[in-house]
Amino acid sequence: MAICRLRSLFSPSKCKSSSFSFYQSFKPRTFSSSHHLPSHLQNVGFIGLGNMGSRMANNLIKAGFSVTVHDLNSDVLDKFSHMGVATKKTPCEVSEASDVVVTMLPSSAHVNDVYTGPNGLLHGGKLLRPWLFIDSSTIDPQTSRNISATISNYILKEKKGDLEKPFMLDAPVSGGVIAAEAGTLTFMVGGSEEAFAAAKPLFFSMGKGAIYCGGAGNGSAAKICNNLALAVSMLGVSEALALGQSLGVAASTLSKIFNCSSARCWSSDSYNPVPGVMEGVPSSRDYNGGFASKLMAKDLNLAAESAKQAGCKHPLTSQAQKIYTELCNEGHEGKDFSCVFRHYYTGMDEHVDQ
Repeated sequence: MAICRLRSLFSPSKCKSSSFSFYQSFKPRTFSSSHHLPSHLQNVGFIGLGNMGSRMANNLIKAGFSVTVHDLNSDVLDKFSHMGVATKKTPCEVSEASDVVVTMLPSSAHVNDVYTGPNGLLHGGKLLRPWLFIDSSTIDPQTSRNISATISNYILKEKKGDLEKPFMLDAPVSGGVIAAEAGTLTFMVGGSEEAFAAAKPLFFSMGKGAIYCGGAGNGSAAKICNNLALAVSMLGVSEALALGQSLGVAASTLSKIFNCSSARCWSSDSYNPVPGVMEGVPSSRDYNGGFASKLMAKDLNLAAESAKQAGCKHPLTSQAQKIYTELCNEGHEGKDFSCVFRHYYTGMDEHVDQ
């Protein structure tokens, strides 16, 4: 019944037994004016304006959405306020002003607090204005599932067509700060498939891809697996480049070989960890910006815990977890995770490609 109600609300045609034609024919597009936006998506709340969230919110604003924002950092709020963007003091106030709320937060604890804490999104009774909540944080799947189940117990203040209850999508992203800035993120989405389809204008205003992963929590699970593979890839590329330099092969030469042969991967051809090999990546600016090592360590902790719960072997997860924890303990937690090349494998600045 919920599926049918969603289709009747957001599809131009009446609900039919198994018609997905409207969703299958959806084409990503950029909206130049709020007049072209679907009415159920026009008012968007955004909570969490860090390196990723601020850029994602900016892209929603550029796409014509009416955006209301909140963050604990008052300086960031002031910047958005000076841009003419509505700001709120609490998540609850954002909820009261929005039809859809997007959250981009550092950890499971932050997500729980923003949703269920005092003055949280769900504060103030069982009636909610937003019909959809999208959490793009990288957190453990069980927390995503718990919050989704909690939201399903609420009721909309005003019906959206025949829709009476709100939905939640867990939709973490891949691509980092560079893709957030460019609007080329990839979203991994768990939750209702129909809610996912209805939210596509939002996803494609912030990214270039949105992949449906299944039920609640599956987007979070997919992101943990993606970041595990990324961490292991970065360690492998860094180790090989450090070895190559020690054997007398320039990192730029070895990277060219990697990128046109079987070692080719994102860590080598798009995010090379050796200073001097690529422009526009963190290694070219002393590993500032990008995806902090402390966040990679956090994600590896999530992967290790998930592997234990699932009864899966995870030797590479454990080793990567150990290396990034050590990196953080040595004071490099704020540097981009590609700094593992310099601060773990070489330990000196002289290993810069010539």
